[in-house]
Amino acid sequence: MVVPGPPSRSGLSSRRASMALEEKPEVALARRRVSVVCTLVSAAPPARRAALRTAGSAPRRRSGPAPPPRWFLHPGPPLGACALGRWRDEMAAEGPEAPASPGRGGTEGTLGDGGDGGTAPPAPVAELPPPAPSPAEEEPGDAAVPPPAPQSCNGAAVAPPEPEEPPPAAPEEPPPPRDPEPPAEEPPLTYPLDFEKFWLAARNNPHDFTAWTELLQYVEQENHLFAARKAFDAFFAHYPYCYGYWKKYADMERRFDCSRETEEVFERGLQSIPLSMDLWIHYISYLQSTLDMNLPESVQKIRGVFEAAVAAAGMDFRSDKLWELYVEWEREQGDLRAVTGIYDRVLSMPTQLYNHHWEKFKEHVLHNPPKDILSPEELLWVQSKLATDPVPKPPEPEGTEAPPGEDLPPGVEGKAAAAADAQEDLDQEKIRELVISMRQQIYAQNEAEVSKRWNFEDGIKRPYFHVKPLERAQLRNWRDYLDYEMAAGSHERTIVLFERCVIACALYEEFWIKYTKYLENHTVAGARSVFQRACGYHLPRKPNIHLLWAAFEEKQGNLDEARRILRCFEEVVPGLAMVRLRRVSLERRQGNLEEAEALLLEAMRANEGLPLASFYAVKLARQACKVQKNLGKARRVLVEALEKDPDNARLHANLLEMEFGADVRQNEGNTMSCFERALRSPLPDEAKLIFSQRRVEFLEDFGSSIHSLLTAYDEHQKILKQHAARKRAPENGSDEPDDKRLRPDEASGLLGPLNFSGAGGDMGSNPSAYNYWYQHGYGAYSYQTPWNYNQYYSQS
Repeated sequence: MVVPGPPSRSGLSSRRASMALEEKPEVALARRRVSVVCTLVSAAPPARRAALRTAGSAPRRRSGPAPPPRWFLHPGPPLGACALGRWRDEMAAEGPEAPASPGRGGTEGTLGDGGDGGTAPPAPVAELPPPAPSPAEEEPGDAAVPPPAPQSCNGAAVAPPEPEEPPPAAPEEPPPPRDPEPPAEEPPLTYPLDFEKFWLAARNNPHDFTAWTELLQYVEQENHLFAARKAFDAFFAHYPYCYGYWKKYADMERRFDCSRETEEVFERGLQSIPLSMDLWIHYISYLQSTLDMNLPESVQKIRGVFEAAVAAAGMDFRSDKLWELYVEWEREQGDLRAVTGIYDRVLSMPTQLYNHHWEKFKEHVLHNPPKDILSPEELLWVQSKLATDPVPKPPEPEGTEAPPGEDLPPGVEGKAAAAADAQEDLDQEKIRELVISMRQQIYAQNEAEVSKRWNFEDGIKRPYFHVKPLERAQLRNWRDYLDYEMAAGSHERTIVLFERCVIACALYEEFWIKYTKYLENHTVAGARSVFQRACGYHLPRKPNIHLLWAAFEEKQGNLDEARRILRCFEEVVPGLAMVRLRRVSLERRQGNLEEAEALLLEAMRANEGLPLASFYAVKLARQACKVQKNLGKARRVLVEALEKDPDNARLHANLLEMEFGADVRQNEGNTMSCFERALRSPLPDEAKLIFSQRRVEFLEDFGSSIHSLLTAYDEHQKILKQHAARKRAPENGSDEPDDKRLRPDEASGLLGPLNFSGAGGDMGSNPSAYNYWYQHGYGAYSYQTPWNYNQYYSQS
């Protein structure tokens, strides 16, 4: 029998179209499966298609949901990974599956099983041969060639029908392989129409809380899962304490039937804000509505969540609703002993409804048999306690005992049984009274603790997070409450109160600093965790907390981490001198003087032409002079800075101080050069007057030439007269207020200590002149004191 060559593509297309209605259902199903898998492979990027044809690994998981890969999306409304998983399961259930191909790891990594926010890529799919012509497409009289083995969505082959006769191969001319179809273009990830507008408004100003809330409101209205995931994940990177939005995020995942993603959202939210009662209760309600309570593992899971909730938030003063929910759930499970155990724990917790818990506990004890609510050990102890202090039994009625060998008369036996029941009831009442009395003392102690904290708790008007500032009264209340708890409370209660405080006061630096200082004395890891939360989420632009964090890490010996903290903060908030100086001092303390100098030089170049450059020049000069002991290098730094900023009085003063700190006998010339440079500079007249005064003082004390002293004195007198003339000019015909005019008789005025009259013009006639200029004039410019001139002149 002659086997014809492969039909042309146009002939195949026409015959497939004409015979589509005659295909068998199982053949059509197999064709759809192959078509779906081929579409997924061809729609992938080239790198992804190569990975799909190789042996795969288990799907990746991440901590939070994220948009799915772009190549995985189909045009049109996006589908959640949970919906794709259900589609996969339905397709796989339609026919038997053969064992997976080698190297695929069985059925791992199938669609919908990834943990990448419910949208992980499918596991690698084996290379698929091009589909051969179906029997309906063959020429009449030819042998039927069976179609290729169909595959399900997870890549496993479906067993095809056994062929009746294997097709003979063409002996001479093998059929050429079919041309592969051109790969489909990567479908873009589409978002709602106005999403980009709201997204950019929030991302460009991440500290605008209103912009974020508008974005979240928009994605909720559009009900777009991928847009919601993107928006919520970005929002919680800045505001993780907004428990209400965690609930909305989980509810949206639940609306799309993404159960695994819903639980992940709840877990992330509870890790961010473990004290949120509402979020714990919402999570527990979700579990109760979705788990099969007939399964023991479901009961254990919910009980474990309850235990985690009360361990994290049970000490909160407003945790009563959580405790009540736990009690009611255990009562529904029929475990009355567990109910008693919960009451034993909550009765020792200072909570707002402490009296309500006490009344509920007494009802629990009085309305249930002791053997059902007490553990065997406690019941045995109570019974032994009552046995050591027996209660007198009531007298038995006469005639209740029959003579030996005779039966009791009718009716007497019933009376004995009733008496035994009465005695048993009496014993149970005594047990109940003893159980309540044992816990009465615990209740009284708890009531006293509640009364100590009641006023503090009453002053907390906003226990939740908000960007609006708190009132001063509430801030003061938090300070006082924390001080009290640290002094009188336990460590556990102090930690819980700090956590409550940093939720309501998350944007206030002082409470985070107070928290870290407290924890530093107890646990280094805890203090580091608080620093990371404060600087990473709530206070990313506050310098003090970052400087303290860097100092903390340096004290612990983590120098690289301290450097990283300062460097990263300087990238976020550039231009802060205090941060750059802390980086310089860190390197100096470690002996890295070259790195410290490089940081100062970098800061000078970055601020060239600004007053901050002169500030860094002063710091560099001081380091060269005091640390490196290189006076010449320090002088060059300041002189170069003065060339760029000649009217900076601080540069002149620091250069003068540095020259004066050297040997005055050998350095007199450099010191006098500093004075001359300052007096020739375009400094204000008041500053020149001060430098002139200091020149006279220097020559009087350390000068080597009387001629220099007299010359400096004469020049200083001229400067004084010019200054006095300018000050007196507004007095005649001026509208200047009287209180601002210079009074000649004012002893403490600017020129009061000096006398400019012809006969009494000698500055030495008033010894307090030097002290006045030094203390008031020079101090007004915030210059450091190089010497104390008060030791030479007494105050008049």
